[in-house]
Amino acid sequence: MQPSTVAIIITVIAIVLYVTEIIPLPVTAVSACLMMGICGVTTYARSFSGFSNDILMMSAGMIIVGDTLFATGAARLIGTRIVRLFGRSERLFIGATVLITATLSAFLSNTATAAMMIPVMASAVAASNGRLSKRNTYMAVGFASIAGGGCTLIGSTPQLLAQGILEEGGYPACGFFDYAAAGIPKVLILLAYFLTVGYWLGKRVFDFEEPQDPLPANSGGEEQSERLTLKMLISILILCGCVLGFILGLWTLGTVAILGAVLCVVTRCVDLKELFRNLDWGTIVLVAGSIGFANCLDDSGAGQVIAGAIMNLVGRSVPPLLLFAIFGLLAVIAGNIMTHTATAAILLPIIVFIAGDIGFDPRAAAMIVVIFTNVTYSTPIMTPAATLTLQAGYRFRDYIRVGGLLNVISYLATVALLPLLFEF
Repeated sequence: MQPSTVAIIITVIAIVLYVTEIIPLPVTAVSACLMMGICGVTTYARSFSGFSNDILMMSAGMIIVGDTLFATGAARLIGTRIVRLFGRSERLFIGATVLITATLSAFLSNTATAAMMIPVMASAVAASNGRLSKRNTYMAVGFASIAGGGCTLIGSTPQLLAQGILEEGGYPACGFFDYAAAGIPKVLILLAYFLTVGYWLGKRVFDFEEPQDPLPANSGGEEQSERLTLKMLISILILCGCVLGFILGLWTLGTVAILGAVLCVVTRCVDLKELFRNLDWGTIVLVAGSIGFANCLDDSGAGQVIAGAIMNLVGRSVPPLLLFAIFGLLAVIAGNIMTHTATAAILLPIIVFIAGDIGFDPRAAAMIVVIFTNVTYSTPIMTPAATLTLQAGYRFRDYIRVGGLLNVISYLATVALLPLLFEF
């Protein structure tokens, strides 16, 4: 059997496992790489080359820096103090928290940002004497973490997957703020939506009794010790230093991120044992496995075969903008049914090969798919950041009824934006 045929069979099995999540996504990614080696599709060194990729180092390093920001209480303190300024009006509160969440999510994990902001909002709701409610605010903030995560190279996992695949394929990599031109408009659309139509819809759709919490104890305010305050400042400076390093490009992205992670440990902002215990190993393994898997598709020729089959199906004369609009719709639908990370892992290797086949820039093609994977607002299962908002008492249908319209608006706006961002 031809290596390309074997690789396609393994790919189909991997897609089924990604969609159903019978086993965890990182296990699927690594297992696919392992089977590529066992079946002789390519060498084991090539299958697991993602574990030595610079993007993996960047992913691991920034996860550590982000976790340090949360561990020292810096992220929560920033969010709490800013939110207190806008808690008198629910719409003003929504606007402020959406912008704060999107900004934090651009530089930290979108899941970690949502996990930090929700307790902050619970405190504000409990202390508002009924002026604020969970049901009118939680969904907006959860979605803001998704939109904000699409603004920078490190905001969410799909960007990291694309970066690794591009670098391994020898294509130009993306800059730190290359996604901002598409991400910022999505944040502004989301903000406008939840201040107008989304807020109006929520008032009519969210007819349930939301769970009530007692006012949480102070866990990040002015009463913290001098030593902890110093750690907060150090962790913030390390994050700012990493961002500056990414922008200046003095070293590779992985080098900058790992240097930041080392500084977090050396300055004792985070305990080493605690760090390894809480590290998001799942994301790290998924990134590495997806990069290695893409290499296997390349080496075996399966990527070209799959790309050719798709192009024969849609027709080789189809305009590139229409082709990417179709792929974008597929990414949005799939991203709402499974997760946007799994969707990116499936579509990115294929779209890179298709781009090469039609003479389109593979870097732009990968970016377009990533942009669409971050336009998913119709279900609570698309990303953990959305799942966390279920604490407000939402039902599954609430996401469809309120987030579905936002999803349609954001998809159409993204399609309209593509000709302004890329050359077709």
